[in-house]
Amino acid sequence: MPREAHITVENLTMAYGHMVVQHDLNFVIRRGDICVVMGGSGCGKSTLLRHLIGLRAPRRGRILYGEVSFWEAPPATRDRLLRRTGVLYQGGALWTSMTLAENVALPLREHTRLNEQEIREIVSFKLALVGLRGFEDFHPAEISGGMRKRAGLARAIALDPEILFFDEPSAGLDPISARRMDELIVELRDSLGATVVVVTHELASIFAIATNAVFLDAERRTMTAYGPPAELLAHPPNAQVHDFLTRGGQTAVAKA
Repeated sequence: MPREAHITVENLTMAYGHMVVQHDLNFVIRRGDICVVMGGSGCGKSTLLRHLIGLRAPRRGRILYGEVSFWEAPPATRDRLLRRTGVLYQGGALWTSMTLAENVALPLREHTRLNEQEIREIVSFKLALVGLRGFEDFHPAEISGGMRKRAGLARAIALDPEILFFDEPSAGLDPISARRMDELIVELRDSLGATVVVVTHELASIFAIATNAVFLDAERRTMTAYGPPAELLAHPPNAQVHDFLTRGGQTAVAKA
């Protein structure tokens, strides 16, 4: 029996002024999926993410969370839907003047009525989940880039979101840290029961974690493939998808 649709994108067109970035996007992300949005530089991956998380309205089309059309819903409904999501931005987006604990506590203080003791316990637990136990009192400048990303992830999961969004989570990480981030994404999907959307061009991550993938073609300015990456590699629908998934001889490494 097919899992229910968690996010549905219908006839989506994204544009900046007169410039159309992508048009006629149609795909479904089912509950529990790890869906990768992939494609070359400038194809609109991050723009699509901004549309999904409520930062930019589409030129045309709809984005549904369950059966609710996000951009057609009243502001209060949009806020309620967004509180069920968590976002890890590319640089971590931590407040540099705050400790890691204070950063993770922010959404808890803003959106819950928990007391300070309860918040401290949750913050310590979330930091431990991402491998940062004992770093509560550190500031972002005092830790590595990979650790800052993990701290940003702890903040993203502070409210136990139903949907997690990642913008290039492996960017700037060494191979070991990147592999650990991939493992964390899968672990959190399983432990939270969350649906995950990842924007990335990293082949190793795509093949390691994705249950489905959307390919955005920069030249045609539309999606030209959707499905499990291994199936798209075995039966590429066009040359662009084949070239993307086999570039530089990385595919064999990614599949190993």
